[in-house]
Amino acid sequence: MKKYSGFVWMELAVGALLILLGIFTFLRPGSLLTGIVAVYGLIAVITGVEDILIFIRLEKYTGFGPFVSLISGILSVMCGCMLLLYPGAGKWIMSLLFPVWFMAHCISRLSHAYIIRMAGQKFFYYFSLTVNIAGLVLGFLMFFNPMLTFMTMRFMGYVVAVYLILLGIDSIAAAIGRRDSR
Repeated sequence: MKKYSGFVWMELAVGALLILLGIFTFLRPGSLLTGIVAVYGLIAVITGVEDILIFIRLEKYTGFGPFVSLISGILSVMCGCMLLLYPGAGKWIMSLLFPVWFMAHCISRLSHAYIIRMAGQKFFYYFSLTVNIAGLVLGFLMFFNPMLTFMTMRFMGYVVAVYLILLGIDSIAAAIGRRDSR
């Protein structure tokens, strides 16, 4: 049980970091593509590692793991490393890979949302569904129209900031749901 509670703490930490990142982005939406590329890269690496750990731990406890979570984790780590290693190309990378990260992370969260439902947390389950479906829509909008996203980055900065805050709340809610299900 002690290893499982460490998992809850990691999810809480990721949620707190996402909320802080969302607040920073909301306060400085113009710096979404320029000033904080490294921070977004770090968050992508952390959430990618979290998704990989979700796959490993669910496979260990249930005998199978959501393979989408593993793929999402690998994509998130790759996107984060690209942002950290090539900050000069951050604008281009963000406009192309940031939507991929959004979509991959949302698909991963949707693939293991049933755990929250099994724990009897209806509010957290529906909140998670809503946030992650909204994230998929946002990711598709950014992916299929990157020039519009790039040109309206101040507005999209606010949208992304609100989404990151909601994603952080979703991570914290998932951690609380897992803690309560023990």
